[in-house]
Amino acid sequence: MGRSNIKNEDQYEALVNKGYSKEKAARIANTPDSGKRGGKASSYETRTKKELYQQAKKIGIPNRSKMNKKELISALRNN
Repeated sequence: MGRSNIKNEDQYEALVNKGYSKEKAARIANTPDSGKRGGKASSYETRTKKELYQQAKKIGIPNRSKMNKKELISALRNN
């Protein structure tokens, strides 16, 4: 389809085909390291609250400064 604002077109298409909204698929496909980790990222539970906060900031989760670790994990998983 050739959307110039999508950095990882293959990942975007795969996410849309899995049922993700176009907005969420675009946000994931446009992360700087999209498609590079291959399932090797550490689980959210093993990360510090500061690391989770930085990830939430990177992807633009609102109200992150008021969230505890459990809430950050939930927001990251459901964003």
